[in-house]
Amino acid sequence: MTTRLHICITCKKGEIDPDPNAAHAGARLYAALCAQARNQVLPQDLQILPVECLSACNNGCAVALSSPRKWGYVYGHMSAETDTVDILDGAVKYTLSPDGIVPWRERPVQFRKQSLARIPPMEQK
Repeated sequence: MTTRLHICITCKKGEIDPDPNAAHAGARLYAALCAQARNQVLPQDLQILPVECLSACNNGCAVALSSPRKWGYVYGHMSAETDTVDILDGAVKYTLSPDGIVPWRERPVQFRKQSLARIPPMEQK
C-alpha cells in the first residue's frame, strides 16, 4: 500500500515580501527532505511528493501523510533547517502502521505538537 508524504512547495512560512527569485520555504523543505531521503533507507512504498497548496498558509510549512484505508494527517510549522529527520521518521512510522495511527509516544515531537488535522480514511476496512 503506497504512502504519500506531500510537501507544500508554495508555503512561504511567514515571508512577508519573499524574493521572487528565491525558493519559498516549502520548496526548500521539499528539497531538504529529498536530500535527506537519499541518505537513509526508506520503505519502498513511501513517496515524497510536492504539492502546490495544502491550504495551511497560516501554519506553513505544511506536510501531509495519506495512504489508502489509513487515517491521514496534516502537520504545520515545519522547517527545512530543523525538521527533515523527524518528518521522515514520522512518515516511516506512519507507513509501517496498519491504520495510520502511530502511538503517541512513538511519534516525533514535531508530529505530536504540530498536528493541524487528522482525516478519517475514505475506504472502509
